[in-house]
Amino acid sequence: MCGLVSTNGFQRCFRVFPFVTAAHCPDTGLRNAAMMRRMIKVLLIDDDRKHSALLKAYLKQFGIALDCAGDADEGFRRLSRSDPDLLLLDVMLPGRDGFDICREIRQSSRIPIIMLTARGDVVDRVSGLEIGADDYIGKPFEPRELVARIQSIMRRTTASDAGPQLMRFEGIEIDTDARSVTVDGAPVELTSMEFELLVILARRAGKKVSRDEILNDLRGIDAAILTRAVDIMVSRLRQKIGDSVKPPRFIRTIWGLGYSFVAQRRTDA
Repeated sequence: MCGLVSTNGFQRCFRVFPFVTAAHCPDTGLRNAAMMRRMIKVLLIDDDRKHSALLKAYLKQFGIALDCAGDADEGFRRLSRSDPDLLLLDVMLPGRDGFDICREIRQSSRIPIIMLTARGDVVDRVSGLEIGADDYIGKPFEPRELVARIQSIMRRTTASDAGPQLMRFEGIEIDTDARSVTVDGAPVELTSMEFELLVILARRAGKKVSRDEILNDLRGIDAAILTRAVDIMVSRLRQKIGDSVKPPRFIRTIWGLGYSFVAQRRTDA
């Protein structure tokens, strides 16, 4: 709804010459890099069928296979059947809105979610992060920007980052290879963004990490929400890892700057 992509974004490739595909567009670097890897499977839940079809054709040129659903029911069926790598979720859907769908998905899945919203209010956009979305993009958008955001999230999710694969601290273990977290021996389910946030802090254990540094490492978060976005993500992460007591077990707030991971490394690590 409300225009999936900007007119300029598709005009270059589809409107002037309908037979021209994104392969003819000046996005060679992004396209070549994507085609060198396996196809990224993305599910889009949006009721604008026309723009969804155009977006599907565009993303294919960048190694992104887009599956499209027009409403929540169809979206859940395709989600369970196709097991996509990432979900694009429109906020304004008939019946159930994107926020409601995101909440339900987060009860059982850590799939990365990018919210698509035509609402300009920062509060509405922050709401998506509060319920577990990994990123958002305002509509209408440039399709190339969406490609960059999808690739950014997939790099965070699938890349073998430098550093230890298993980090053991008092009370918490983080396995970056398995992308799993246990607290006091019990597994904790985190979203892709929450997991990356925890890894960023844990790898700099004992050091002060500013909100700007966190945003820079996470990538993809719009600067318009800045500190509010980081604070929301940290708050949500703390709740999931049981870090609500004072003094904190794992993450300490450094007022006016950011955060510090304060758990002690295990001596047998």
